[in-house]
Amino acid sequence: MHETMLALLLGFVLDLILGDPEWLYHPVCIIGKYISFAEKKLRARGGNLRRGALWLTASTVIFTMLSVAGVLWLLSLMGRIPLLIGMTLLDWMGLAAMSLAKEAKGVKKALDQGVEAGRTQVARIVGRDTSQLSEPEIIKATVETVAENTADGVISPMLYAALGGPILLWGFKAASTLDSMVGYLDPKYKDIGWSSARLDDVLNYLPARLTALLLCLGAAICGLDAKNALRIVKRDHRNHKSPNCAWSEAAAAGALHIQLGGVHLYFGKTIDKPTIGDADREVVRRDIDHTVRMMFAASGTMLSLLVLGTLLL
Repeated sequence: MHETMLALLLGFVLDLILGDPEWLYHPVCIIGKYISFAEKKLRARGGNLRRGALWLTASTVIFTMLSVAGVLWLLSLMGRIPLLIGMTLLDWMGLAAMSLAKEAKGVKKALDQGVEAGRTQVARIVGRDTSQLSEPEIIKATVETVAENTADGVISPMLYAALGGPILLWGFKAASTLDSMVGYLDPKYKDIGWSSARLDDVLNYLPARLTALLLCLGAAICGLDAKNALRIVKRDHRNHKSPNCAWSEAAAAGALHIQLGGVHLYFGKTIDKPTIGDADREVVRRDIDHTVRMMFAASGTMLSLLVLGTLLL
């Protein structure tokens, strides 16, 4: 098997076993520190922030990819086995399936202690104001996050790792981190974050649509309504300001026969999002478990397809 795919396979297994240990200083933290540093420098310098945004985006992605390339080059001098180990570890740290599942299940567990505990826990994984959320809204927020991040945190990294190894994977992770930190439409970030948001949209364009199909397959594997999932994807995939997010959210909503979207509070501002899916029933806590299972089924299917493709080529 090609070393790139072997490293991805081993990295995925490590993610399933270890997730993201709290003691490990994650490379995303380094990227985040650089973004914060560069953003402050650009703001302090003044001038055209939209032009500075291009420098912030390009420098972050290039710096990350060159750093990973340098590490892999040093490991290659030591031989194939150290190189494979390094690639595996970098792929492992670039995948987020287990950490996503852990956070989602943490919300469900917190709800056993009460709505206030659920609000605190779900605030770890969403960007909206959670202080007034009801239990159904907490559950919906968790389902939306798992569905959306199945693309951002699992399928996209897998695809880019298969195409270009850890270097391309971490180039994508840098773009994704930029989007999560500065890629907003509010007055504070709309100038300095516009290019980061657009790059993330481009890089996730194909993976988001692929993720929707994989989640539909995942729904079938998990005994959920795959036919309705596909129907809602076809109907509601445009119901989001992002060109990508509604695809995976629609698959989850259709499979579960619930409605997502609606009114949310972001940075003190009420945002009325289009709804996704049909409110055939009220959401319940087990919908979190179902969404996590679909995520794992979609991830396993994606990895199987990539491995099969490598063996056939």
